[in-house]
Amino acid sequence: MPARTNEWGQSIGDPVPEWSPRPLPVRRTLSGRHCRLEALDPERHAKDVFSALRSAPDDRDWTYMAVGPFSDAEEYRLWAADAAAGTDPLHYAVVDNRSERAVGTLSLMRQDPAGGVIEVGNVMFSPLLKRTVISTEAQFLLMTYVFDDLGYRRYEWKCDSLNAPSRRAAERLGFSYEGTFRQAVVYKGRNRDTAWFSIVSSEWPALRDAFGAWLAPANFDTDGIQRRTLAQTRACTAAE
Repeated sequence: MPARTNEWGQSIGDPVPEWSPRPLPVRRTLSGRHCRLEALDPERHAKDVFSALRSAPDDRDWTYMAVGPFSDAEEYRLWAADAAAGTDPLHYAVVDNRSERAVGTLSLMRQDPAGGVIEVGNVMFSPLLKRTVISTEAQFLLMTYVFDDLGYRRYEWKCDSLNAPSRRAAERLGFSYEGTFRQAVVYKGRNRDTAWFSIVSSEWPALRDAFGAWLAPANFDTDGIQRRTLAQTRACTAAE
């Protein structure tokens, strides 16, 4: 498709007809088959989240986080109280529908309603959540809220460029790598080059279908083992 130009012959972007600023995210429960996302409440969630995080054998999960590790439950509760009081980031607890326990947190941050851009961040998933169907469903619930309910155009994921697990997670979930911002952040007394990933609204319908197919009960055997990976499901959906 030829580039659009203005009256001076300069290339310009495609029009965005009827665009208007999008609503800000609000504190509401997002429910799925395996989990639900609840606005972080330190009195209801902090004890369970801290206990779940402490089930890890060491503190390596905190290496690339801007906060933590926390020495005890009260220190974590105080952090959760401060985090829950804000709206950007807007923090959610991931609650396991079976155990009714909060097993991790994540947030919507760097909210730009005028541009329709928002970032998922502060993802702290405990060992009770990692590599489970809940971890994928939690991400899907938040994506669905952002794209389908709020109508945003761009959903971002950023991480320390050295954080290999986070980069793999972004790619598994369908984010596209866009590049690395060098010397972008100083945290915990060290440099961070930040890797940027995104999903844009035109990509979302196919991704939504792939998540739906992957999360369907038919994709799991009687032991709960996936029959097709999310990457395989995305490839099959794209080929249809």
